[in-house]
Amino acid sequence: MVTATFNVNSVRSRLHILERWLKSASPDFLFMQETKTQDEFFPALAFQEMGYRSYFHGGKSYSGVAALVKNGIDDVDVAFGFDDGEFDTRVLTLRHKNLTVLNTYVPQGKSIGSPDFDVKKNFLARVKGVIERGKEGLFLWTGDLNVAPEPEDVTHPETKRNHVCFCTEIREIFRDTKKSLVDVLRLFDDGCNVFTFYDYRVKGAVERNIGWRIDHMLASPGLADMAEWCRPDIEPRTWDKPSDHTPLVASFRL
Repeated sequence: MVTATFNVNSVRSRLHILERWLKSASPDFLFMQETKTQDEFFPALAFQEMGYRSYFHGGKSYSGVAALVKNGIDDVDVAFGFDDGEFDTRVLTLRHKNLTVLNTYVPQGKSIGSPDFDVKKNFLARVKGVIERGKEGLFLWTGDLNVAPEPEDVTHPETKRNHVCFCTEIREIFRDTKKSLVDVLRLFDDGCNVFTFYDYRVKGAVERNIGWRIDHMLASPGLADMAEWCRPDIEPRTWDKPSDHTPLVASFRL
């Protein structure tokens, strides 16, 4: 099972990227964040023509999550929002047989001490509850999680100590949230400077490899044992009019 996560930064603006990438990568599941599209305008027909069923919930110019499931994969159930019943355009849960995938776009947080930072911390607390309730089976938490957990996950960490995606407080909260899960990428690459986000505002960010690792695949131990490989695909970030994120892709033996 090849699974990918990709913050597309507007699914309609990035449709040309997705069409090209899906043709070559051909994942079984693609989990997207920041689709930034009202449901009535989501390009489900285009994805159907590419061989995928779409599950989506979003809003205009803000947030939004979606899952693409390759045609022929059955027994799929999708829900939006946390499992307390509150609808949310940042949260999608997909269940396939004995696998549960939680796809989230964690709030960025704006600035330390702001109300938005409190929203981010509360969001991670709710994710922790979902993980604890789902840990009996195969479980994957994926998406744009807006935290670089370790110094090697960001260029020049010494300049990012007060950033909402890297400050000590959020890293400690994130570490506690994911403590029962395995960082799948680190099973295959324990080096530095492996990133999934390259800021548009940084000139030559991709070529100079100046970025952040804030998109993740965090698996329950049983699912992690089934991982065959995991890596970011940098190439789509170099194409015309790209997202500022790259796809992160993993393969599991299921």
